[in-house]
Amino acid sequence: MNFEHLIQINDPLNPFVEAMTRDELWEGLVLRAEQPQLFVIGLDSCTILSREGNVLERELHYGQATVRDRVTLEASQSVRYDIMPTADHVGGSLTMTIEQPDELQLFLRFQYATTLPESTDPDAHQTQEIVKSAYRENDIDTVRLIRQYVQTKQEPGSLH
Repeated sequence: MNFEHLIQINDPLNPFVEAMTRDELWEGLVLRAEQPQLFVIGLDSCTILSREGNVLERELHYGQATVRDRVTLEASQSVRYDIMPTADHVGGSLTMTIEQPDELQLFLRFQYATTLPESTDPDAHQTQEIVKSAYRENDIDTVRLIRQYVQTKQEPGSLH
């Protein structure tokens, strides 16, 4: 199953949305890669097994379940998560790409590729839609948490 969507980060037509710089967004994406427990509900801990250049090998612990993945950081451009498939977990990837069509606009594109097969069966299709909705909600939450992180950093007296 493949799925992608776009979240607008800066909206020059909406004065209620706090603008973020590309660097701030990138910093938030790196934070999510290095400290995912701040962003992922149910994640107990994350161990970075190795770090070579722009690639992290991680082990994620969800209760009794352990998931391994590889994170590839393309500076100020994108973060790609490759989940290693196991007997209990489907493999797949998530790529978050920063898009900036002009000086005022900023977007974050989320692209998912999983080993879940596409199906025309109504029940399977409904399950796929539920999964897509969960991905979308999680991504919206990621952007919300990055905004909170950026605002906290900007506050006077902040330790960041």
